[in-house]
Amino acid sequence: MAENARDAWITGIGIVSCLGEGPEAHWRGLTAGDIKADVTTFAPFVVHPIAPLNFDLQIPKKGDQRQMEAWQRIGTYAAGLALDSAGVKGKTDILSRMDMIVAAGGGERDVAVDGAILTGMAKAADPDAFLNERLMNDLRPTLFLAQLSNLLAGNISIVHGVTGSSRTFMGEEAAGVDAMRIAVSRIAAGQSEIALIGGAHNGERQDLLMLYEFGAHALKDRHVPVWERSSRPGFALGSLGAFLVVESREHAQARGATPLARISTVLAERSNRQPGALARTLATLWERIKPRLKPGYAVLSGATGAAPATEDERAFLAGLGDVAVRATGTYLGHGLEPQFPMNVALAAVALSQGSLFPPRDASGTEKPMAGAPAQIVVTGVGHWRGEGLALIEPAG
Repeated sequence: MAENARDAWITGIGIVSCLGEGPEAHWRGLTAGDIKADVTTFAPFVVHPIAPLNFDLQIPKKGDQRQMEAWQRIGTYAAGLALDSAGVKGKTDILSRMDMIVAAGGGERDVAVDGAILTGMAKAADPDAFLNERLMNDLRPTLFLAQLSNLLAGNISIVHGVTGSSRTFMGEEAAGVDAMRIAVSRIAAGQSEIALIGGAHNGERQDLLMLYEFGAHALKDRHVPVWERSSRPGFALGSLGAFLVVESREHAQARGATPLARISTVLAERSNRQPGALARTLATLWERIKPRLKPGYAVLSGATGAAPATEDERAFLAGLGDVAVRATGTYLGHGLEPQFPMNVALAAVALSQGSLFPPRDASGTEKPMAGAPAQIVVTGVGHWRGEGLALIEPAG
C-alpha cells in the first residue's frame, strides 16, 4: 500500500455464529471459553451450529426470508447488524453509494430432491431418461437460481438498500481474503469512500459434510481445539455470518462516525501444497508486513485444523518467537468464505477490549498475554490453498 494511502477505518461490525450475535456476545463466549459444538445431529461429523436468531429483526418481510436459503438469511442478517453498528441503516444518501464486496459459495443443494433422484435411478428401467425427466421437473428455475453466489449481495441490496457497486468473490477461504483486500485497496486509492464487506456460510448441510469428507477434511467423533488435531486432522464446519463497514478516515470523520479499528494492510497469496511451499509463502507475506509491526503484537489465526495446512502454519508461527497466538476455529468452527472477515472483526473487538481472550490449547501453541495487544495480525490459511494476512491496529 502506498505511503500516502488513505486510512481504512472499521466503523461497523455485524457478526453471528454459534456464540450468538454481535461483538459483545462473541467476546463473552471467547473469554469464557465456550465451546458450542454439536457432535450428534450430523454424527460422526462435528458442527458448530448458528445460534438462534430472530430474522424478523433484520429481514422484516417473511416473503424475503422464504425465498432465501439459510446462508443468505444468515448473511443478510449479519449485514444488517453491521449497518446498524455503523449508524448508516436506512440512510439512503450513504447506502446509495456504498460499495459491497461479498465472499460467497455456490448455494445449497436440495438434499431431499437429490436423494429422491438417486433412489429412483436405482429402480428405473431407463436411468438416463429418468434422470433427465426428474431434472426438468423437480429442479424448478427458482430453485436453480437460488444457488447463484451473487444472490447474497442481491438480497442485501433489496432488504437493506445498499445500491452502490457490487462484487461477489468465490473461492472458499481465499474469497474472504480478497474481498477484504480489494475493499481496503480501493479505499486507500481513493476509488471508494465506504464499503460493506463480508460473507456467510451455513455449515449445517449434509451435502457439504459429504463433499469435505471425500477430501478427508472433516473433523469427526469429538471436538478438540484446533492446535490439538495433529493425530486427527480436520475442520468442524461452522455456520457464520460476518460483515464489516469499512470507510476512509475522511468519510467517517465527515459524518461523525467513531472508528472501531484501522485496517492497515491486507495481503493475499496462493501457494501449492508441495512440502515447504506454504511456509515459504507465509514467510514472503510476513516480510511485507514485518516493517509495520510493533512490539507487543498478537496473532489471530484462522487455522482450520485440516492437514497439512494447519501444521505448516503452526510451524511458521512457532518461528516468530514469543508471540501470543489464538485460533478462533476452536470456538466458531470453520466457515470458509466468511472466516477471514470474521477474524478481522474479532481482532477489532479484541483491540477495543484491550486484551486477548485466554488460551484454550494443550499443545503449547497458544500462550497467555499480559496487557493489551498493540496490533493484531490476522492469518488466513485455506484448508487446501489460499493464504492471507491482515494487520489490524487501533484507529489513530
